[in-house]
Order: sequence, then structure tokens, then C-alpha cells
Amino acid sequence: MEILQPAGWPRPRGYSNGLAARGKQVFISGMIGWEPDGVFRAKDFAGQVRQALANIVEVLAEAGAGPEHIVRMTWYVLDKRVYVASYEDIGKAYREIIGRHFPAMTAVQVAGLVEDEAQVEIEVTAVVPD
Repeated sequence: MEILQPAGWPRPRGYSNGLAARGKQVFISGMIGWEPDGVFRAKDFAGQVRQALANIVEVLAEAGAGPEHIVRMTWYVLDKRVYVASYEDIGKAYREIIGRHFPAMTAVQVAGLVEDEAQVEIEVTAVVPD
């Protein structure tokens, strides 16, 4: 995997501007903060992020992949202010579950998610080297 960092650009914090990778592509649907039984035990934003990330890692494992193979994440959040206010707790959960691997990321505030209790949904693309 090659991190794409144009000369002279400031280094992003918590994500990469771009990545180049070759191998088996893995596409993961938007994961939300419910547990495998479909129940939302975490009611707070950071808790739902933690569970969504754990769900992502579990699906990655089915493809023989790990968090280090993630090349892109798209975060859909209901409230940008809550997302920004939760940076510290999100960062802690991210480092514990994903590690210090920072793929290309996009965060978008949306009007709603399909599951009423969900506060965040995260899509992932991963590439497992050949």
C-alpha cells in the first residue's frame, strides 16, 4: 500500500489524502453501532462508533483481511457537532480497534439513517495484497 501525499501539502491527522493498493478488493456495507444480535447497547455516539468499527473488523476477517488492509472509509453521521465533539473518544476507539492505520476518509452529515437508533454508519473498502 502506498500513501499518496503531495509535496508541500500539510500531513492530515487521522486519515490519508489517498492510497494506492493492489490485490483482492473487499467492499463492506455501511456498518452501524448495533451488536451482532441487532441490538443497540451503546446509546452514545462514540460507543456506536466503537461497535461499528468492531463490526467492520469482524467482516474483514471473513475475507482474510484486517484493519491494515482498509484503503477507504466513508462515515455518515447524523450530527456534525456531535461527531466533532467526540473526536477524543472516537480516536481512542479507533486506535484500539483499527490501530494506527489511517486510510482515505470522508465524513458526511446526513439527514437520517435507515435504523432509527443509529447515529453513525461507516462504509469500508479494503485491499488484501496478492
